[in-house]
Amino acid sequence: MQEIASGLLFPEGPIAMPDGSVLLVEIARGTLSRVLPDGTVEVVAETGGGPNGAAIGPDGAVYICNNGGFEWHKHNGQYIPGDSGPDYSGGRIERVDLNSGEVRVIYTECDGVPLRGPNDIVFDKQGGFWFTDMGKGYGRQKDRGALFYATIDGAHIKQIVFPIETPNGVGLSPDEDMVYVAETQGARLWGWEIEAPGKLKGRAQTGQKAFIGSPSGLCFFDSMAVEADGTVCVATITNGGISRINPQDGSIRHVPTGDAMTTNICFGGEDLKTAYITASSSGTLVKTEWDTPGTPLNFLNR
Repeated sequence: MQEIASGLLFPEGPIAMPDGSVLLVEIARGTLSRVLPDGTVEVVAETGGGPNGAAIGPDGAVYICNNGGFEWHKHNGQYIPGDSGPDYSGGRIERVDLNSGEVRVIYTECDGVPLRGPNDIVFDKQGGFWFTDMGKGYGRQKDRGALFYATIDGAHIKQIVFPIETPNGVGLSPDEDMVYVAETQGARLWGWEIEAPGKLKGRAQTGQKAFIGSPSGLCFFDSMAVEADGTVCVATITNGGISRINPQDGSIRHVPTGDAMTTNICFGGEDLKTAYITASSSGTLVKTEWDTPGTPLNFLNR
């Protein structure tokens, strides 16, 4: 693992850009930031709240799942997210213009139910996006999470699966016939067959999900990326690293990172075989060479 940048305030949502820079969010800082190849960090936009997952949309803007903010705890100089904080500003989906830094709120609710803690996001080829809402904790109580589908024009948002326990990372298979969700608390990977954009197939329409895989021992799942061969790479907490899960048989290969709070991964470089990983407890962005290329992201021209 080669360190690219340090001093980041709980980085997440990395996007490897064609120019060699990496966009990411700093959740504890409330920003969308850009890490240049030399490690310099620039603030692109101040979103406030808790910017979490991020993805490039069909219009070239960055769309962000904003969880509204956490109550932060510091242990040995490291940031650890907790329940809903006193300055919680509400869950929302935001659009960030990369040229001006303008932040615009697209969604704050679905069918009259407020979004509580949007977490991760992925665009399909049609330009719509799947996203998870993990909910929030409030002492002895917590929200139940869900999987949603929406469009960037602010005109369509639909709850697809509810409830899901602590849904975090979301990703699509290379053929976009499956949508995957990583469950944080149980460290389980679930999948649903897709019939059409924003519509699940057969029994999946009732929310019935297919169990894909789960590692042994104590760990938690965070966000994900998918390799070109269909392997699902899930950032793994406590047993810090990347869990590479074969969706055909559930087998898992673990790639350690040395950071217990490994939160996300994306692929970049000309051959998409450079893995960029956010190591949030150490506040660093690292990279390493991967033996399999990642699936090209929609609307990210290379």
